[in-house]
Amino acid sequence: MTEPRVALIAITKHGAARARQLAPQLPAASVVVSEKFAATMQGLTNPVQAYQGALSAQIAALFQAFDQIVFFVSLGAVVRLIAPHLKSKDEDPGVLVVDDAAQFVIPVLSGHVGGANAYAEQVAALLGAVPVLTTASDVGKTIAVDILGRELGWQVECPKINITRVSAAVVNEEPIAFVQEAGAKNWWTRPTPLPANIKLFSNFAEVDLDAFRAVLWVTRRDIPEDIRQRLSERLVVYRPPVDYL
Repeated sequence: MTEPRVALIAITKHGAARARQLAPQLPAASVVVSEKFAATMQGLTNPVQAYQGALSAQIAALFQAFDQIVFFVSLGAVVRLIAPHLKSKDEDPGVLVVDDAAQFVIPVLSGHVGGANAYAEQVAALLGAVPVLTTASDVGKTIAVDILGRELGWQVECPKINITRVSAAVVNEEPIAFVQEAGAKNWWTRPTPLPANIKLFSNFAEVDLDAFRAVLWVTRRDIPEDIRQRLSERLVVYRPPVDYL
């Protein structure tokens, strides 16, 4: 998997100190600070960008240039800075906030698809901080429908509304059928057991569709049109690569 392009951004004395503390542990990350604090970054091997003027004028370029943006800036200020630049969870970078004391790392934007949740856990481990995850699937320790199997090369095949509907059913602990007819079996990576509302099947024919609120189906075969119509927004299909048998 390609390494994310990372920016560490600070606008205050304490924020710059925290960014400098983290930077050597992320040697490929760029450090972005106001010109006032550029001198405090001497000795780093990381790329350092010193900007002039308001940070707000830099946000559009940062959104284009980086996959993960770690702000050593207050949460409220970050929300106001990024708000005019938001497009969609498929396009926006991951945005994280670290408090001045480096006690908490908060993924603010693109937690799942953009990878901010996973990166927040990585940054928190490096800082000895607590990652503050607020997405329902992470809090509930259940399946993240939109990124399930991504590290295994699975591709999601369904309209976006299906992701929304099925994700709601998963986090609301409604009965979910998980049908795996193909792909690697090591898709459940949490240390906790699979939630009780999710029942595993090895073949779609085994599923009583009336007994389940949604179906997650890992398969390489064509989905019959009558099945798609019957399940409608209750179906999410995952296509594993042929490498996994």
